Amino acid sequence: MQHHHLSIGRRAFIAGNYTFLIFLSFLCLFPLVHVLAISFSSSSAAGAGLVKLWPVDFQLSSYRYILQKQEFIQSFLVTLQRVALGFILNMLMSILCAYPLSKETSAFKYRTYYAWYFIFTILFGGGLIPWYLTVSETGLIDTIWALVIPGAVPVFNVILLLNFFRGLPKEIEESAFMDGAGHWKVLWKMYVPLSLPSLATISLFTLVGHWNAWFDGMILMNFPDKYPLSTYLQLVVINSDPMKMSAGDILKFAEISDRTTRAAQIFLGALPILLVYPFLQKYFVKGIVLGSTKG
Repeated sequence: MQHHHLSIGRRAFIAGNYTFLIFLSFLCLFPLVHVLAISFSSSSAAGAGLVKLWPVDFQLSSYRYILQKQEFIQSFLVTLQRVALGFILNMLMSILCAYPLSKETSAFKYRTYYAWYFIFTILFGGGLIPWYLTVSETGLIDTIWALVIPGAVPVFNVILLLNFFRGLPKEIEESAFMDGAGHWKVLWKMYVPLSLPSLATISLFTLVGHWNAWFDGMILMNFPDKYPLSTYLQLVVINSDPMKMSAGDILKFAEISDRTTRAAQIFLGALPILLVYPFLQKYFVKGIVLGSTKG
């Protein structure tokens, strides 16, 4: 009888859990679906606030307008360039920093000092003006490298990865050294292939981080044609000014509104990450858990 009572309680818990998670998922998805619906609606329906979860007077004019906009295409290309360079640099730096820091003090004498040197940068920052002056004095302003080099070593990712490395069996490394392998070979042939869950996790952090970053683009780029996509979208969504629109734009806005265009641009900006995320998601939780509990 007791067992039966527990099973009812268990079933009630599972049902409640699913209900809560479905409700939570709906809350997360609602803004995105709403933005998507607005982007496919007519300007009059969007302006009147008639659009909720489904497009009203379905049309593609906003997307046609955006995909003809040189500024949108240019900022999209800048972001692709930023993501490619930033991803390679961040992953390389994370792996090269995490490997020596994952060693015991007996193998790497000053390991603890270096580890604190990195952790210090998470706890304390120099501030906006010293950061800007450093980038400016090194001649990076208005170049793609200004968006990539200042954040080249993502310390949080390094900590996740070094904890993962520390959790790998020491016997693998020892047998490789006995066979005559050096540190480079052990790192690239053994540690990296065994660390795919953790690497997939920090890959996702890196891709999303570079894709969504807008503030550095605004501060470090003086010309709009050098803005990454998120900076451009921030200007379009927050600071759009009808007084600065050309006559051609005003005519086009007869059939599309400011609201539908913004919605379409926001959705197009989010789309690549939405496409990438499902492929990395299965590694994501595993990588976070392993990277945080080991060592």
